[in-house]
Amino acid sequence: MSLNIHYKEDFQNRHIAPNEADTAEMLQTVGVNSIDELIEQTVPTAIRLKQPLNLPAAKSETEYLGALKQTSLLNKVFKSFIGQGYYDTITPGVILRNVFENPGWYTQYTPYQAEIAQGRLQALLNFQTMVIDLTGMEIANASLLDEGTAAAEAMFMQYSTRKSQAAKKFFVSELVFAQTIDILKTRANPYGIELVIGSHLDFVATEDFFGAIVQYPAGNGEVFDYKDFAAELHNQNIKLTVAADILSLTLLTPPGEWGADIVLGTTQRFGIPMGFGGPHAAFFATKDEYKRSIPGRIIGVTIDSHGDYALRMALQTREQHIRRDKATSNICTAQALLAIMAGFYAAYHGPKGLKAIAERTHGLAVSLASTLKNLGYEQLNSAYFDTIRFDLGDLKGGIHSGCLDNEINLNYVGNVATISIDETTTFEDIRLIARIFAKVKAVAADQVEVIEDVETVIPSALQRTSAYLKHPVFNSHHSEHEMLRYIKSLEAKDLSLCHSMIALGSCTMKLNATAEMIPVTWSHFGRIHPFAPADQVLGYYSIFNELDKWLSEITGFAAMSLQPNAGAQGEYAGLMVIRAYHHDRGDFHRNVALIPASAHGTNPASAAMADMKIVVVKSLENGNIDVEDLKAKAELYKENLSCLMVTYPSTHGVFEESIIEICETIHANGGQVYMDGANMNAQVGLTSPANIGADVCHLNLHKTFCIPHGGGGPGMGPIGVAKHLVPYLPGHAVVDIDKGKSISAVSSAPWGSASILIISHAYIAMMGADGLTNATKYAILNANYMKARLEQHYPVLYSGAQGRCAHEMILDCRSFKAFGIEVTDIAKRLMDYGFHAPTVSFPVAGTLMVEPTESEPKHELDRFCEALIAIKEEISEVENGTLDKVDNPLKNAPHTVAVITANEWEHAYSRQTAAFPLPYVLERKFWPSVGRVNDSHGDRSLICACPPVESYLEEIVP
Repeated sequence: MSLNIHYKEDFQNRHIAPNEADTAEMLQTVGVNSIDELIEQTVPTAIRLKQPLNLPAAKSETEYLGALKQTSLLNKVFKSFIGQGYYDTITPGVILRNVFENPGWYTQYTPYQAEIAQGRLQALLNFQTMVIDLTGMEIANASLLDEGTAAAEAMFMQYSTRKSQAAKKFFVSELVFAQTIDILKTRANPYGIELVIGSHLDFVATEDFFGAIVQYPAGNGEVFDYKDFAAELHNQNIKLTVAADILSLTLLTPPGEWGADIVLGTTQRFGIPMGFGGPHAAFFATKDEYKRSIPGRIIGVTIDSHGDYALRMALQTREQHIRRDKATSNICTAQALLAIMAGFYAAYHGPKGLKAIAERTHGLAVSLASTLKNLGYEQLNSAYFDTIRFDLGDLKGGIHSGCLDNEINLNYVGNVATISIDETTTFEDIRLIARIFAKVKAVAADQVEVIEDVETVIPSALQRTSAYLKHPVFNSHHSEHEMLRYIKSLEAKDLSLCHSMIALGSCTMKLNATAEMIPVTWSHFGRIHPFAPADQVLGYYSIFNELDKWLSEITGFAAMSLQPNAGAQGEYAGLMVIRAYHHDRGDFHRNVALIPASAHGTNPASAAMADMKIVVVKSLENGNIDVEDLKAKAELYKENLSCLMVTYPSTHGVFEESIIEICETIHANGGQVYMDGANMNAQVGLTSPANIGADVCHLNLHKTFCIPHGGGGPGMGPIGVAKHLVPYLPGHAVVDIDKGKSISAVSSAPWGSASILIISHAYIAMMGADGLTNATKYAILNANYMKARLEQHYPVLYSGAQGRCAHEMILDCRSFKAFGIEVTDIAKRLMDYGFHAPTVSFPVAGTLMVEPTESEPKHELDRFCEALIAIKEEISEVENGTLDKVDNPLKNAPHTVAVITANEWEHAYSRQTAAFPLPYVLERKFWPSVGRVNDSHGDRSLICACPPVESYLEEIVP
C-alpha cells in the first residue's frame, strides 16, 4: 500500500456539506448529469467569466492559522492612552467564552421570529434598560453601528422633525470627536444642511438652527456644564444632542437631567475589544415623544397567545422594508452581538461594580495629573473624567520618543498631548508615564512620587446623584456561576445555526467556521486602537491589502473600500461615491436613481439618504425587470440620471438574461450602475459585477464571506468600484486614507469593523479559487434540489429561462388565504418542526423566500423539505375540513412545552401532532419558549425597558 505523505486537509470539504454520493442523488432529482450542466442552464453564458479566479492556493486550517499568527505579530500592542472614543477594556472571561466565542450566540439571525429569539430579545432589552438608566432618557434603541453614524442619525432625526422648514443649520461643537464631525459632513451634504462648527461657549442660538451636538466629556477631556446652553437652545426651539461617554455617566450627571433631547455614544468601554475600530455597539436614547422617529430597532414588551410575558421588535412599520424611501429608520444598522455583550457586562458588574471601575479610572487620571503637576507640567483641563491634557511645547519630542520606547501611545494634536485612562490602566502605568515625563526634565526616576491620595475634580453640580441599574437583572449575577447560568438560560431560548439550517432568502446563513472565528479574539488584533501609528499596525495593513486585492479579483473591480460597517452603509457609501463622481464632472443635476420594483427595501432608503429622486422601474409578470420600461425611463431622465440600483441575481432569485443590456442602457444615458451585492453568493467564481457591467457593488461580508450575523449584527458592507470611481472612495479625518477626491467618512473607524475582516480573509484564503467557485455551484445546486422537491407542493413564483432558480427561490403561499391560512401561520408552524422560517413576505407579500446555502448537507435539506411538505398536508386538511379552520396546528403554532404538558388538552388534533409532527423532531426537539407573540398589543402600550419584577403581572397581563 502506497502512502500519501503530502496529504493535507482541504477546507472546502468542511465548508461545502454535500458529499459525492449526496451530490449524485441531488443531480438526479434536479434532472441533470453534472453540476456544470446545471450551471449552464442557470447562469447566462454571456456573463460567465472566461478565466478562473486568480487567487493564492488554498491553505488548510492549520496552515492559515499558523501564517496568520505570524501576521498578527506584526501588530505592536502598545499601551493605549489615545482615547478619542476608543479604550482598552477587559472582557470578562464568562462573556468572552460563552457569548463572543459561542456559535449559540453569534450564528443567530435578526429576531424577526420572536418566539424562537426570546433570549437575545431579553439581552437586548437589558441593553436598552442600561442605556435609559445611564443617560437619564425615556427610550432607547437596541444599538446602532458606531458613535459617528449614531450622531448622523441624530442630526437627521432632528432635521426631519424640525418645526420650521427654513431651519437648515446644525451647530457642532468643535470638541466633538473628529471622526464624528467627518461623518456629520457626509450626511449633511446631500440634504443641504449647513454645519456650523465652533465653541458652544460662543454660540448664539437663532431660528435658522434646528439642532446642535456637544461631546460629554468633550473631545479634549474637559467636562462642561451644558445646562444653560441646553436652556438657551430650547428657548429657540433647537434640539440638543449629546455624545456621551457611557462609563462616565456612572459619575457625571446624566444628560437627560440637564436638558438633552438625544443622548448617544458607544458602549465599547463595556467589555468590547477595540479591534482596530470595531465592531462596537453604539447607543441612542431620546424622549418618549420621538419613539416613532428613533432610528434602528427597538425591543418591546408584549404578551403571547396565552397572555404571558413576551418580547419582540417593536414598531416595525418604521422599517425600510415596509416604508422604503419614506422610512425613518434603515433597520440594517445594528450591532446586536456587541450590544448583548455590553448588557451582560453591566449585569455582571452591576451598578456598584461599574461605579468602582469609573471611580478607579477617574482616580488614576487625577493621580497622574497631580503627579505631573508636581513635576512642573500644567494640566489644562479644569474638570475631567478620564482625560488630562498638557501643552508639552519643546518637550514634546522627548516625551513622544520616551513613550514609544516604553510601548506607550498618547494622543497628540500639535504640541498638546492628551492622556486617556481606561479600565486596564494600572498604578504601575501611571508611575511609568510619570517617570517618562520626569526624565525629560532630568528628574531621576527614584525622585518621582506618584500621588495616591486624590479627590474628584468633577464639580459638585455635575456629580451624579440619581440611582441607576436598579432592576434585579443588574443586581443578581455577580458571581461567575450566576452569570454563566443566566447567559445559558437565555441562549437556550434561541434557535441558531447550532440547531438547524436557517434558510433565509437574501440572508445567506452559511457556515461560520471555527477556524475563521478564532483569530478575532487574539490580543494582537483585539487590543489595537484604530488611530495607532501606522508602523504599529503592519499586520492589519497586510490583511487589508490582501483582502482588497482578493475582493477586487472576485468582483472584477479596481479597488475596494473596507470602511462601510453594514450592508446598508455600503449601499449609502456607493451612492455617495457615484454622487461625488457626477459632481466632480459638474453634473450636479444628476440625481435620479432608477430602482426596480423588486429591489431590496434598503435600496430606496439609501437612495433617499443620498438625496436622490427615486423612479421605480416596473417588473414583468415573470419577476424580471421590464427592460422596455427601463429604457423609456432612462431616456426620459437621461439629462438627470444618476444611477440604476439593481440586485443580481434578482431579488426574485433569477439570473436575468437582459442584465448586460440593462447596464448598457444606463451607461448610454449618462448614469452609473450600482449593484446590490446581497446575492453575491450566486456569483463568486462564475461571473462578477464588473463583468456584468456594474460600476459599484457593495458586498455583504456577513452573507457571502462568512462573517456571522450575530443575532442582528455585526455586519460589514465594503464597496468595490471601477477604476474611474476609485478617487472618490471614503476618506477619514484622523487617519490619512484619502484617494485623491475622497468623500468624507461613512463610519467612525477608517476600516470600519476591522477585526471581523479577518473572518472573510480567512474564508477566502482557506477556500481558494476552486473552493469559492465550488461554493457558488453548490449554493445553486442545493437551491435547485429544494426547488425540485418542493415545487409540486408549493408554486415556485419565478424561474430563469430554463426553469432554474439561482441560489434562492420564492414559494407562493397566497392561495392558502382562501381557507384562512396565512404565510405567517406557516412560519410559526415551522418552529414546531425545529426550523426558523425562510424570509416571510419579501419581496412578495404572502410568500416564503428560501435560500439553503452551500454549507447545508442533503439530509438537512431533506429535513426542511419534509417539514414544509408535512405543513402543506396540514393545510390540505384545513382545506378539506379534516382540520378546523380556526383550531388547527398552524393557527395555534408554535406549541410550547407548557402547552403540551398542560393537564387539559382541548384541541381536536393530538399533542403528538402539535409537538412531534415528524419522527426526526422527537430526536432533537427545539421548544419555542413562548406562544405566538402579539405585536399589536406591544405597540399599543410600548414598554422598551425591563419592567420591575413585581409589576410583570399588572403591566403585562391585560
